Amino acid sequence: MEELIKVPEERIGVIIGPKGSVRKKIEKKSKSKIVVDSEYGDVTIEGEGEDFFKAASVIKAIARGFSPERAFKLFQDDYTLKIIDITEYTGKSTATQKAKRGRVIGRGGLTRTEIEKKTHSMVSVYGKTISIIGLQQDIESAEEAIDMLLNGAKHATMERYLERETTEHFKL
Repeated sequence: MEELIKVPEERIGVIIGPKGSVRKKIEKKSKSKIVVDSEYGDVTIEGEGEDFFKAASVIKAIARGFSPERAFKLFQDDYTLKIIDITEYTGKSTATQKAKRGRVIGRGGLTRTEIEKKTHSMVSVYGKTISIIGLQQDIESAEEAIDMLLNGAKHATMERYLERETTEHFKL
């Protein structure tokens, strides 16, 4: 199998890593071949099976703002990546996109951190996307909290939702 992944120019160096270390680590963990075209921001991955899909997810996660260390969680079973397109909530207005990103990040990053802690997931707000890494049930809770904020809910409403989710999760 082969997949071409478009990567923002400023994230290419992160995918390559110092002396190619990140790219080599992805190749080794996934038994894949990765070719990076830094001029066009193209990353081509060739591989087979589940490892191929995990490597593609890791590259997408790094491209969406996650550090390689956080993205490598995707090599573990049951961890997945969810990418939310902010433009589905805002249209083309860059000012509205900036405002929505700010609602999810919160003052000093507190809202994003709260979502991460309560849902046991990792969140990256980058460009026109918000990405989540975690277990499926945790991603669903984080996605719902983010959806609430993007749709204009008050932060307090989102926090109450997360409190209920956390309480119900521990009752199971």
